[in-house]
Amino acid sequence: MVKSVKKVTSNPNKNYVPPIGRIRKTKEADEQEMLFRWAAWAEGQAPELALLFHVPNGGKRNAAEAAHLKRQGVRAGVPDLCLPVARGGYHGLFIELKAEGGRPTEAQKKWLGRLRVQGYKAEICVGWTAAAAVICDYLGIRPPDILR
Repeated sequence: MVKSVKKVTSNPNKNYVPPIGRIRKTKEADEQEMLFRWAAWAEGQAPELALLFHVPNGGKRNAAEAAHLKRQGVRAGVPDLCLPVARGGYHGLFIELKAEGGRPTEAQKKWLGRLRVQGYKAEICVGWTAAAAVICDYLGIRPPDILR
């Protein structure tokens, strides 16, 4: 005899936080984590990498939180990554990082174009290795073998 299984839709404990390993991540989030692991490793060669940061604009939010963040200045399309280091005539580097199969939105393309007009290098990269290669080229450092 098969017993029915009750579907649990929420945890009755309001303070419950799921373990890190159980939080669902996107492929793009995995790519960003790998890029930041590489950047931490490569800081010995390029200390400027300590300035690389992620702009936490994406993600799913409820309507109230989205409205709150919009009032605080969150803008659709802002690139994922910023390296505020001047090089080669550019004020800094912005990267829109995509996972394999991902495509930039029109808002993302518009932001990248506007940033280029303002004197920033702005790129779309598919995968963390592509982003790391762009960063190495931008900083004028030799990329590790894995990126060649």
